Amino acid sequence: MHFGAFFYGTVDMPDAGVDGPPAHKRNYGQEDYRRSYDDLIAYAQRCDALGYDSFWTAEHHFHNHGFEVVPNVVLLNAVLAQQTRRIKLGALIHVLTAWHPIHFAEDYAFADVLSGGRMLCGIGRGTEERESNVFGVNVGYGNNPDDVANREIFEEQVEVFKAATSNERFSHRGKHYTIPPDDLTFRGEPVHEFPLVPRPLTTPVRIYQPIATEETLVYCARQRHIGVLANHPWERMVPLWKRYGALVEETHGVKLRAGEDRMLQVNFHVADSAEQAIATARRGHDELTKLLWPNIIRRNAALASRGPFTLEERMAGKSWIVGTPAQARDMLRAMQDELGFESLVIFPHLPGMNRAQALEQIERFWTDVRPALAGA
Repeated sequence: MHFGAFFYGTVDMPDAGVDGPPAHKRNYGQEDYRRSYDDLIAYAQRCDALGYDSFWTAEHHFHNHGFEVVPNVVLLNAVLAQQTRRIKLGALIHVLTAWHPIHFAEDYAFADVLSGGRMLCGIGRGTEERESNVFGVNVGYGNNPDDVANREIFEEQVEVFKAATSNERFSHRGKHYTIPPDDLTFRGEPVHEFPLVPRPLTTPVRIYQPIATEETLVYCARQRHIGVLANHPWERMVPLWKRYGALVEETHGVKLRAGEDRMLQVNFHVADSAEQAIATARRGHDELTKLLWPNIIRRNAALASRGPFTLEERMAGKSWIVGTPAQARDMLRAMQDELGFESLVIFPHLPGMNRAQALEQIERFWTDVRPALAGA
């Protein structure tokens, strides 16, 4: 079993919940950001000391509203590697469309070499116009022209990244990238290919990619990426999980274990009583809903006719594991029995929680819940 912890990198937000301001109207400053970076170092160190296998954060840009304030996870993870001993360090996700693919390949490979091979590569296409369109690859929704172009460019960027990191020398000729450029010379001699300096310690690089749409599911299976499944209600999660495995087997002619090539991510909060856990989780859930619901209904217009999901609905759908440690163990064991998952990542820091509370959740999962899953 592989156990990880995922953090947005959110500032202290004591007024989180329905009574606070609209999520996009929040505004924080430099001291808040710096404190959240100190928090992330503390979380990574505690996860490393306990024995977690992986630690993940998310890349976002211009987030003065305080939810996700890490603009460069490669740089953060290079620093975290110096503050920890053995834990693997990844992103859910690096927004590849905000990078030139060679620049990303170089930075990722360099961080991997300096960390002794501890980088994990999670990539995606981006979710917000204001933080992606400025980099030249617009975000779209529902297969509109921007969405189609974004996917096309992203998939070509992945080709470039894989060619650069997997080969001693590489070149690429595509619709959006020509590497090296035509007619390039160096000291009077034509240049037909480049080396990546350095290359990651282990190649080919396994790529983790969140799955939210049918198109992404098919693409990930075709590429044999590790599919990251999160926040789907259980009645959708189970068929997605199984179909992904079946598509990988069909495409690549392999026989997978029930949980191979997939990673499950769940929001997690436990307390001594279910009532106490729900009270704390509700504030964080409602705050995240204010932030995320507008994009959720843009991806799935059918949801626009109903109100946002409640915490109780999320708990019933098993994307939020909230209750006592015993209840969390029972729920996750039942999920493990059905999915056969081998890689589980928890999201233990909800808006409204402080560092001490997040550290407590990291420890309680590890000591009170994880042994029952590892023993399975």
